[in-house]
Amino acid sequence: MPAYDTIEQYFAADSPLAAVVSGFAPRSGQAEMATAVSEAIRGGENLVVEAGTGTGKTLAYLIPALLSDRRVIVSTGTKTLQDQLFHRDLPNVCRAIGRAADTVLLKGRSNYLCLHRLETARFEEGTVPAELAAIESWAGVTRSGDVAEVEGLAEDAGIWPRVTSTVENCLGAQCDFYSRCHVVAARQAAMEADVIVVNHHLLLADMVLKEEGFGELLPGAEAVIVDEAHQFPDIAQAFFNRTMSSRHLQSLADDLRAEALREVPPARKANELADGLLKLIADTRIALPRSGTNLPWDDVAGGLDPCVDQLILLLDDMIDWLAAQNEELPGLRKCLERARAASARLESISGGDQSAGLRWVGLSRSGFVLNYTPVEVADSLRPLIESFSCAWVFTSATIAIGEDFSHFTASAGLDDPQTLSVPSPFDYPANSLLLLPQGLPEPNDGGYTGAVLKTLRPLLEAAGGRTFLLFTSHRALREAATLLREDDLGFPLLVQGEGPRSKLLQQFTELDNPVLLGAASFWEGVDIRGPDLVLVIIDKLPFASPGDPLLKARLEAVRQRGGNPFRDYQLPQAILGLKQGAGRLIRDFDDKGVVVVCDPRVSSRSYGRAFLGSLPPFTVTRDTAAATRFLLDC
Repeated sequence: MPAYDTIEQYFAADSPLAAVVSGFAPRSGQAEMATAVSEAIRGGENLVVEAGTGTGKTLAYLIPALLSDRRVIVSTGTKTLQDQLFHRDLPNVCRAIGRAADTVLLKGRSNYLCLHRLETARFEEGTVPAELAAIESWAGVTRSGDVAEVEGLAEDAGIWPRVTSTVENCLGAQCDFYSRCHVVAARQAAMEADVIVVNHHLLLADMVLKEEGFGELLPGAEAVIVDEAHQFPDIAQAFFNRTMSSRHLQSLADDLRAEALREVPPARKANELADGLLKLIADTRIALPRSGTNLPWDDVAGGLDPCVDQLILLLDDMIDWLAAQNEELPGLRKCLERARAASARLESISGGDQSAGLRWVGLSRSGFVLNYTPVEVADSLRPLIESFSCAWVFTSATIAIGEDFSHFTASAGLDDPQTLSVPSPFDYPANSLLLLPQGLPEPNDGGYTGAVLKTLRPLLEAAGGRTFLLFTSHRALREAATLLREDDLGFPLLVQGEGPRSKLLQQFTELDNPVLLGAASFWEGVDIRGPDLVLVIIDKLPFASPGDPLLKARLEAVRQRGGNPFRDYQLPQAILGLKQGAGRLIRDFDDKGVVVVCDPRVSSRSYGRAFLGSLPPFTVTRDTAAATRFLLDC
């Protein structure tokens, strides 16, 4: 294998990549990006790259990463890309450059069997014997402890939280099984690897909490590459968010009971404390509204504050009892640590500084999450990123507004990084249309969804199904599903909420002429290539719900800084969202089809130009008949 003098030569027509990567062809933007990544790694600089769909950004950062002879962490936003990187892309690149690399795929601790938790599961009420038996049989033969190895158990089987650990219930070095711990083994392998593939949640846990692993990953890294970087600031928000959920409190009650049964039977007092905590959790949920999702704390404080006070008092009783138990019992000692942490967290949330953050409550049918969220994530991210003396590379297909990266760099806490915009190599003008249909009512009109479906029915028929209908709200999605079924669409209808996302996408590729209706999670991370998908319809511009209390707090923070909340936050977020949705259509060189943006505001409002200017160079039409004819040839 020849050693090339420049990075660009690995992306030329005679590249060794051609032998290992199906469909490899020289792309100037790919070579440009690879050179920029190489220079950033070598110089320890920060780089932000928007790489249009089809650039081949994965190879453009893996080649320079492996050639750098540096220790590199690659972080992705999804498990799907994480697995693809480790199992397909990294081995291909290693073969192409003729150089082996020690690579590790590292997951969060909930993906590994906990031997201590497996033992306590035998004492827990509600454990399904057949599920437990399956885990015990596998536990005797597994080397990695990765729960993905287990076949025949659903991902949501009740046994999983009983036999995996969390930061809260892990006993660490005090565990009797520490020398055989699968999480410890995985972390130790990662500490010795050349390339570590993680996801954003795990990376941020290491940055912010330094609790997810038993050793810190970042201090030894010389470069961190963040793929799907547009997700990074929002995921980071969760790590600076102080939360306490009914699920965490219930887990504490269940574990207290199980540990006491295991260590100090009959433990009547432990049962009383666990029962009391479970009752208070139920009482708190009853005191909150039956419906709703995210509510400002002050809107429910009258019923919530007394419940929080009672929870803190009961946790203090639990702390007193646990503190009096045998210090040699690590399970109960961990429960003591968790009870103290829960009490302190509830105090911190209920007394959070409302000038710097938002207190709010998340509701589900049977549970709740109490939150205190700092509004400015960048102020917390900036010192963390700067504290690690390594290169940071952020890349995504949707990260800039036109040529402006400032919205992302400001939200990620990056001060004056290098930036690069690499356009897609796809021939959008020839292979696609962007339809802006005329005559639709305003989006707040009660008959809007019906009018959209009536106007676009000829397109659905011309496409023969093979369509994504993307909605900005679940209410509109459900209304559209009802209308399409009443109207006998004639094509298989797949509706988000009526099956797992992965199953719906599998059915979309297997069925003849399907139409899929999806909301937020289908706007990104979906890669359907070829003639299976030729029509993407977007019902409205994806402005965030004005009723979201966290959005209100963010907009107020922008206002207090002297900015314009709509121009500086709402508009950029919506533009990036539209880019993601429209990006579902053209995924390969030979793909053809039509994107429809139904919202008349894209034509009637001045900010519509900003949306259109950020989309790929589609051929734009307002003629529905022309789009229909185009689809007949797809």
